[in-house]
Amino acid sequence: MGSFSIWHWLIVLLIVVMVFGTKKLKNIGSDLGGAVKGFKDGMKDASAEDKPAGQVAASAPAEKTTIDVEAKTKS
Repeated sequence: MGSFSIWHWLIVLLIVVMVFGTKKLKNIGSDLGGAVKGFKDGMKDASAEDKPAGQVAASAPAEKTTIDVEAKTKS
């Protein structure tokens, strides 16, 4: 009573195809794919709205001002 073998999964797949039909399964697959794509796009839009308008993208290097601490102490 462990995991199912490949033959069990093939029989289950055959029954599902017989019950729903290939056209219905294709529509379900494309609907699911569209929903996942919409979710990802929504997450990207939400993260873009959280950033301030003046903020530079993370991939671009930010300008930094360096201070030479030893030069200040020598003078």
